[in-house]
Amino acid sequence: MKKILIICDLFPPAFGPRMGYLCKYLRNYGWEPVVLAEHVEQNTFTFLANKCEVTHINFYTAKNKIIRKLQWACILLLDLLWGYKDVRMYREAQKLIRKNKFELVLCSSFRSFPLPAAQRIAHTYKLPLVVDLRDIIEQFTGDEFMSHRLPDIFGLNKLYISIFKKKSLHERNRALKMADFVTTISPWHVETLKQYNPNVELIYNGFDPELFYPEQKKTDKFIITYTGRLMSTAMRDPGLLLEALKILSDKNIINDQICRVYWYVDPASQKLITAEADKAGVSSFMDFKGYVQATEIPSVLNNSSVLLLLANRSKEKGPKGIMTTKFFESLAVEKPILCVRSDESYLESALQESKAGIAARHVEEACRFLEDCFTEWKEKGYTTSQTDKKVLRNYSRKEQAGQFAEIFETVIIR
Repeated sequence: MKKILIICDLFPPAFGPRMGYLCKYLRNYGWEPVVLAEHVEQNTFTFLANKCEVTHINFYTAKNKIIRKLQWACILLLDLLWGYKDVRMYREAQKLIRKNKFELVLCSSFRSFPLPAAQRIAHTYKLPLVVDLRDIIEQFTGDEFMSHRLPDIFGLNKLYISIFKKKSLHERNRALKMADFVTTISPWHVETLKQYNPNVELIYNGFDPELFYPEQKKTDKFIITYTGRLMSTAMRDPGLLLEALKILSDKNIINDQICRVYWYVDPASQKLITAEADKAGVSSFMDFKGYVQATEIPSVLNNSSVLLLLANRSKEKGPKGIMTTKFFESLAVEKPILCVRSDESYLESALQESKAGIAARHVEEACRFLEDCFTEWKEKGYTTSQTDKKVLRNYSRKEQAGQFAEIFETVIIR
C-alpha cells in the first residue's frame, strides 16, 4: 500500500472534516495516510479520529487564561515575522519522513497555513505536492476569514488584517505555483485558482453515505432547521426566511405553536439571528439549540420538515463559491431544502440539478415553497424531496476519496 503524508491545519476530532473523511475511505483505493496537523481543542468529529496515524502539534500549551492569551500574542507575532508555525510543522514533518517512505505530500488548507511547510518538505525530499484548498480569502465579503481579531486601537486590528491577508495570499500563491496538482470545492474556486496553476480539479465537499441517508420520521411540529455558523449577514442572509414567516403568519397559514425554526449555532451566530428575527417580528418562532456532535446531525436533519441553507447573492462584493458541507448532507437525507437568499450562481444551479429544493431570489418564492412543504407535512406528518440519485452519488465522500486517489496516481507517475 502506498503512503501519503497529509499536512493540514485542522484534523478530527476538531472542525474541518474534509481530510478526516478522506482518510476514512482512502485505504479502499490503495493509499495509507499519515497525518500532521495543528492541535485544536474541539471534539466535534470524534468518530473520525483514530482512522490513521496522526501527529498533532499543540502551539498553545498554557493552561492559565491570561498566560494563554500572552502565548497566543507571542506566537502571532513570531508567525507574522518569521513563519513560526510553519517552521515547527516542517521540523515535525521531517521526523515523519525519516520513519516512512512517502509517495507524495497532500496539504489541505483554509487560508495558507501550513502550505509553506508542505511546499518546503516536498521540495527538500523531491516529493510531488498536491494542494487542497477548502476555502480561499477571495470568497469572503469582508474579513470573515479572520479567526481572531486584535483590539481596534489606533487602527491596530485593521493593520493586522491587512498584513495577514497580504502574507497569506503571497504564501498561498507561491505554493500553488509550485504544486503538481490543486483540488478545491466549487467551480468558482476552480476558475479563480487556475490563474496560479492550470492543473486544478473540482472535488466538492460531500456527505458520508454511512451516516447520511433518508429516514421518514413523523413530527408533531413543522420544523425548519439550520446547522452551522452565521459569520455575517453579508455572507449568509436569513432575511427572506424571516420575511416569509411573517407573511405566512399574518395570513394565518402558520403560527409559532405549530411551526418552529431550530438553530444549531454558536452564541455569536445566535446573537446575529436574534437581532434579525426581532427586526422582522418573528422572534417567537426561533429555538436556539447550540452545536451538537457531528454524529447527531443525521437525526437532526431527518427529524426536520425543511432544511435551511443561508447564502447571499454572488456578486462583485458578495460571497463567492460557497458550497458548504451542510448542503450535501441535506441532499443526502432527501428533505426539502430552502436556500435563502439564492447566490444566483453555482449553489442555485446545484440545487436545481438535484431537484431537492429551491434557491429563493424573492420572498414570494420562499412563501410558496414553505406553504407547499407545510401542506405536505399536515397530510403525512413528514416531508420528502425527490432528489436525483445520480446527482447525489457525485457527492459521496467515499466516491470522492476515489477522485483524490486518481489524482495521486497521476501525479506519482509523471
